[in-house]
Amino acid sequence: MKIAICDDDSPELDRISSFIATYRQEMKVSLTYKTFQSATELLSTMSSGDYDILLLDILMPGISGMQAAHEIRAFDAGVRIIFLTSSPEFALESYAVKAYDYILKPASKDKLFSILDALIAEEQKPLEGLTVKTQTGMSRILFSKLAFVEVMNKRLYFHLADGSVQEVPASLAYFEDKLLSRPEFVKVHRSYIVNLWQVGELRSKEITTLAGNTLPISRLLYRKVREAYMEHLFVEKGVN
Repeated sequence: MKIAICDDDSPELDRISSFIATYRQEMKVSLTYKTFQSATELLSTMSSGDYDILLLDILMPGISGMQAAHEIRAFDAGVRIIFLTSSPEFALESYAVKAYDYILKPASKDKLFSILDALIAEEQKPLEGLTVKTQTGMSRILFSKLAFVEVMNKRLYFHLADGSVQEVPASLAYFEDKLLSRPEFVKVHRSYIVNLWQVGELRSKEITTLAGNTLPISRLLYRKVREAYMEHLFVEKGVN
């Protein structure tokens, strides 16, 4: 597991680094970390997949942590973002960039350890997904990597978070029940099922994914889609 810590406060940066070093030693887990003192420094060296976790201070001079998170989400949908903040008022805004959690400063060892415990437990779960038959053979599509499913001309197209597409000669009905039984998937149109983790923006007539795809929302389904999206952002994270 690779972690980036970005905070312009040197004592806090050292504090969090020491906590992570302690966690690594006590839990005997394989993890590395790198520190940054500005969002500009982090962004200039970061590309998709570089880190599994970002511990990102919200209030920094120049580019703020929230601005950096929006930029990062444009090219990395999978990294877990944990904000460091002196006030919980930023909690709601953090969900717009799919933040995993936030830690009030000064960082608490117990809070950081509990987050790391949860993330490591998630990594150790069996990888869940669908096995599909493509034109070239069988393929495994992980739910966590699936951005949306599109049906067109009696064929299915599984659009993945990395921009690749798997074409499958099957009907949407064949996979619909299995996808919609999971809380992160919602049908937004007769031709589309979307992973809410991959939604960048919801508007009245369309959804934009983190990868920049624009998908229509059926007028009849909009209310249900909006409710599912709001529940995904707030209720599951315990924000009332």
